[in-house]
Formats: sequence, C-alpha cells, structure tokens
Amino acid sequence: MTAPTPGPKVRIEYCTLCHWLLRASWMAQELLSTFPQDLTEVTLVPGTGGIFRISLDDEVIWDRKEEHGFPDSASLKQIVRDRIEPDRDLGHIDRSHPRHAH
Repeated sequence: MTAPTPGPKVRIEYCTLCHWLLRASWMAQELLSTFPQDLTEVTLVPGTGGIFRISLDDEVIWDRKEEHGFPDSASLKQIVRDRIEPDRDLGHIDRSHPRHAH
C-alpha cells in the first residue's frame, strides 16, 4: 500500500465561547462535499476570543475579524478552488456568485 500524496489541508479555528462549532463543522462539511478527492484533511480547532479563521495550508484565507463577518459557503468554496484548482468549474456556484477577488 502506498502512502497518500500530501494535498491541501484546511484548518478552521472557531470560538467555543461564541458557540461557533456548528458553523465551523458545517463549513468543513461543505468543503469536504465539494472537494472530496482534493483536500487531504479539514481540521476543526477550538479557540476563544471571537476567533473564526480559515487557513488553507499555511495561508489564512478568511478571518472573521478582518473580513467583518463570516463567508458564505459559495464564496469559501470559490476561494479554496481558486487556490487548489483555478480552472475547475463549480457549476451553479460560479454562475450565481461572481468569483471572489482575493
């Protein structure tokens, strides 16, 4: 058996005191459903202080404090797609949400 090829890893840090576990796990599920063969892992990391930060490998791709809110699932999928497979068509997401400029 060969070792899996390392691929992109998503890390979702969320505030436990703010009760954002459900939001974080929903976003993780959305990413795993859209990129089932592309992502090596999606990790949920509990924290405090109002944190809600999403990283792809070592790059922060969304920070609630900097963006002044949470991403919708379509925008998050586009951000991830633009970094791991820019030419990939996300179907209805691309038609209803113009590409996020990051």
